[in-house]
Amino acid sequence: MTEHHAITPRRVTFDWERTPLHWIPDEPTATHVINVLHLLLPAGERWFVKVFKEGLPLVTDAELLKDVKGFMGQEATHSVQHSYVLDHLAAQRLDTDAYTKHVEFLFRRILGETPPLSRIPAREWLLLRLSVVAAIEQFTAVLGDWVLAAEGLDGAGSDEVMLDLLRWHGAEEVEHRAVAFDMYQHCAGEGLPRYARRVAGMAVTAPVMLYMWAWGAAYLIRHDPQLAGRPRYSLGAHNRAVRKGLLPTWKELGSAVPRYLRRSYHPSQEGSMRRAVEYLATSPAARAAAGAIGRAAIA
Repeated sequence: MTEHHAITPRRVTFDWERTPLHWIPDEPTATHVINVLHLLLPAGERWFVKVFKEGLPLVTDAELLKDVKGFMGQEATHSVQHSYVLDHLAAQRLDTDAYTKHVEFLFRRILGETPPLSRIPAREWLLLRLSVVAAIEQFTAVLGDWVLAAEGLDGAGSDEVMLDLLRWHGAEEVEHRAVAFDMYQHCAGEGLPRYARRVAGMAVTAPVMLYMWAWGAAYLIRHDPQLAGRPRYSLGAHNRAVRKGLLPTWKELGSAVPRYLRRSYHPSQEGSMRRAVEYLATSPAARAAAGAIGRAAIA
């Protein structure tokens, strides 16, 4: 690693009362493509924490152990805050239960503690799941760095509370971008199997994430109560939003895969830690959380 940064959970809160359903004005496709995060992350990040708890006994490095526990604290908070957005969507008559039950099944049953094929040894199953977490974190770091620099979202008049949630979360993803990778590398030992398993983790993750994201965006658009006249997800509308800077480009997302597959790759090369730290110093939610901790300490 070329740098080390302390991983600190921040107990943030957000007020969704004034956030509109289409929080990017007049851009329902961009809004809902990003909203897929809220569908995937509550169950997904709870799963991250569970897998890491299983792996804690394998961690023998004190500094890594500290980072892993910080990562787990951050991911637990992410899960809770994104679940509140689902409640906000439901309050605006966009019920996501029919989709999120499939996400829950994916993480609880298919990727749960017991392998779907019982012949897989327990340790190997744990290492495979750690490799999947590391692969997912490659994409969350890319997305986190993108949203921190996405001036198009500001120019479009996006809701300030939603932007703060996305950028606080994105900054923490950049902040802990290397922890899942380091956890996997440490637990998997040396040799070719470690790299082969890392490749397998990405080979599973990339297509499943693409499928789940497309399905999620289509679901949200189809069930949006304000879009009765346009019930389908449109790739053309998606690409127009990309050109406006409201969504990451396909190249930005796709190039994350070959970078990750380089034998010499390390996630400390991903994104801008400086930009992440600067945002966390100015984020309204993160500043309020820090203030609450300070007041509690004084009391």
